[in-house]
Amino acid sequence: MSMLTPPGLGGKYRITGDKYPRMRRPRHRRRLVLASLASVVTLGLAGWGTLQLIDVFTGDRTASAADRRADCPSAKPSASVKALPKPARITVNVYNATPRGGLAKAAADELKKRGFRIGKVGNASAAYDKKVPGPGILLGAPAATKGTFPVLGTQLTGVTPKTDARKTADVDLILGTAFKKLDTPKAAAAALAVLNKPAPAPSCG
Repeated sequence: MSMLTPPGLGGKYRITGDKYPRMRRPRHRRRLVLASLASVVTLGLAGWGTLQLIDVFTGDRTASAADRRADCPSAKPSASVKALPKPARITVNVYNATPRGGLAKAAADELKKRGFRIGKVGNASAAYDKKVPGPGILLGAPAATKGTFPVLGTQLTGVTPKTDARKTADVDLILGTAFKKLDTPKAAAAALAVLNKPAPAPSCG
């Protein structure tokens, strides 16, 4: 037994040489390792769950956007726009409802230059004579509202459409008190071009 060995101690506590025994318990390394592994697993599960949530929400938005595009009218083939009649296929009767003479003939001559077919020209009937306060009235069958009225209306700003019981395709242009002259050929052509341009498809956000 060494002289450094305390009395009553021996065996594994016996001190030999210059080494001294450890009197404290060894650290619980296994517990630390398990705790570290548990932390890593927890963090991994948390990250995986976060990615799953992001995927769910972004996936729903992507699917919703795709559904909206599928349901959007712009994504579907648009129906062909019904062609409006050409001026050469429209017969216009021009009547003067003002006290000023010569307006009907002057307007008819100008419309003829612009490609319209001219029917009757003269003074308005008693039902309209001096009773049209605006620039004029377009009078025709109900079917004229779908094509003839819009085309002829490009020639005179402020004209009022009105239908009657006629069965023929001709229309009347009744010049009113506020009439001065037809719109310029340039303005009328621009208005006709806009009229023939298809409306833009609705936007889907």
